[in-house]
Amino acid sequence: MAEDAAAESTADGVLAEKIDHLFRVVRRPNGDQHSHEEVAKACREATGESFSATYLWQLRTGRRDNPTKRHLEALAEFFQVPPAYFFDDERGAEIARELDLLGALRNSEVRRMALRAVNLSEEGLGTVNDIIDAIERREAQRGT
Repeated sequence: MAEDAAAESTADGVLAEKIDHLFRVVRRPNGDQHSHEEVAKACREATGESFSATYLWQLRTGRRDNPTKRHLEALAEFFQVPPAYFFDDERGAEIARELDLLGALRNSEVRRMALRAVNLSEEGLGTVNDIIDAIERREAQRGT
């Protein structure tokens, strides 16, 4: 039954997208992405099962899509996300949004603006959001 849950979470390439998202957003302290070998080694140690860098790459790219529950739990442990990221679509989407926020905060300019915005009133925050919306629309029209 647990294996069925793991298989269900992989439908339509969703698993590959989730794994790729973890690699893109959860980084080493120096900002570099984790290597497939580094992650695979940690998963092998956590599960005691076979888990190669090639297998992880195949999962990440959608070439393989039926890992065991233990493999997904080991990936969740490595990337420090709850296993629900893989097994619960609603909770997984929520976790992905939180990861995106953390990834955005790696950008020093975004972090600086966020820290400055903390002291703004609700009206001031609304004004900043309106300005950002206008800039987004202008950049979308320019194709940037």
